[in-house]
Amino acid sequence: MGVILRALRALILLCGFYLLSVVLLAALIGLDAALLTEVHGLLAVKIVAVSVLLAVPLVRGVFVLRTPRDEDPPGIEAAEEDEPRLWALVRELARTMGTRAPDRILLTADVEAAVSERPRMLGLLPGPRRLHLGVPLLAGLTEAQLRAVLVHEYGHFTGGDTRLSALVVRGRRQIGRVVEGFHARADGKVAAERARQERAAAGRIAKGRKPEAVDTRRTGALYRSMAAVFTWYGRLYLRASMSTARAQEFAADLAAARVAGREATASSLRDIPALAAAYDVYVDSYATLGLSVRLLPPHGEFFGGFSRLLAAREGDAAPSRAWLRPAPVSPYDSHPPIAERVLRIESLPADGRVAAAEGAASALLTDAARTWAALEEAVLEAEILAFEHATGWPELLNAAMAGALSSAHTPLHQVLAQYTGRPATLPALLDVIDDGRLWRLAERLPLSKEAAAAKGRAFRAFARPMLTDGLRAMVLTEFSARSLLGWEFSWSRPAAVRLPDSLAWDASGIPSEVGSEPALAAAVAAALADRPDTGPLRALLAEDLPTPA
Repeated sequence: MGVILRALRALILLCGFYLLSVVLLAALIGLDAALLTEVHGLLAVKIVAVSVLLAVPLVRGVFVLRTPRDEDPPGIEAAEEDEPRLWALVRELARTMGTRAPDRILLTADVEAAVSERPRMLGLLPGPRRLHLGVPLLAGLTEAQLRAVLVHEYGHFTGGDTRLSALVVRGRRQIGRVVEGFHARADGKVAAERARQERAAAGRIAKGRKPEAVDTRRTGALYRSMAAVFTWYGRLYLRASMSTARAQEFAADLAAARVAGREATASSLRDIPALAAAYDVYVDSYATLGLSVRLLPPHGEFFGGFSRLLAAREGDAAPSRAWLRPAPVSPYDSHPPIAERVLRIESLPADGRVAAAEGAASALLTDAARTWAALEEAVLEAEILAFEHATGWPELLNAAMAGALSSAHTPLHQVLAQYTGRPATLPALLDVIDDGRLWRLAERLPLSKEAAAAKGRAFRAFARPMLTDGLRAMVLTEFSARSLLGWEFSWSRPAAVRLPDSLAWDASGIPSEVGSEPALAAAVAAALADRPDTGPLRALLAEDLPTPA
């Protein structure tokens, strides 16, 4: 479908919204006119009042003509004098595509690239263009792949997609505004009616009479009926506009393959989902690790550490790149499934452009470290920026794990506090074990029905893993308080606890092969045996152990 036809379709869909609104307004006026010829007095006033109230959300949706402008996401402006190599690539690709280059480049913390345009006269006249470029993409893609990504985005410029989006977004927002208006008024009516009925019920109770049940099921029905009409049209509008959007994505992919090469385009489509998954791991497990103890990564590393994780886990992403999970297609999806897009690109004839521009895309930045640091200042909230910065990642890990251990709240912690009426500490648990009450305590754990119904040795086998987790947390908390443990930081695997060699025990609770004797694991196992013995654990706690190196 060409640009003119798509513009005409978008305009027809938008006009359909106005036509539906005018028809409903005319129907309300006609109904009032018909009823008022038969009805007079107070009832006539009520009919007119109801019609006016129904018309208010409709009129607001139709005559609020200004389309709200999209705000820029948090990020940093990439001025041409600061990033000449990036701008040179952006302009080169624009010339190749025969389109106007963006007027601004905004570097963001998202794993995505996007273009937008602020056209005039509902998209009939061009306007300023913006390129939003996620710095994590620069960290994880090659220059060849970045070229493919940028050409794909320019495909939306050459196809007129960014200009037509003004029409589509306008209709989507206005329909949504009308639906929200009707639902808001219906909710207000329900709340008022509920309050009235509750007051009446309270009055009946005060008089010693039985109150009536509150029932608001029919309240606001007219508003919800009007909302249902526009919800139906909104779904029709979305299905039509999103099918066009999916076709635009396919067309932009083909443009990318033609200019940047088949291999670079297909590999970028494969890599971006894997890159997004790795970024989620990084943010959840590394960047935000110390927030609970008000500690940030080293300055500039909140986002900058992502490059280190990618380098350490390069081989981990290979399986996800090689196989893309087929995804169901919804008529409301704006993008086709990645697997289908890759299949279409890889079915094109080979073009021989495999080894071109294989360098890291981050090399386009004048100073990548400076960019990461500036992004941190621009994206993080002021409250977070007020936190202290760790001097290194190991310090951040140790502080975060010490804080987590001090606030540990396993099921064992919970039932122990309830059982003893005291804080859940290791000494309190050891006292319970020595008193022969361990398995009575275990009966209070949140076990499965099968475990709770078991008896004797079978019950102990079911309960022991949960007891081990809780006891282990208490032991580590005790050693942390004595500064007898540290944590081994790694970009490629989960953190491992580091104890004195004689107490070696890894983060999963399995005795480590490093160290002369897994004494701690044996002591915990003895405390939770069928015949518990806390002696070995108490002996270890009483020792003067060296701090781990």
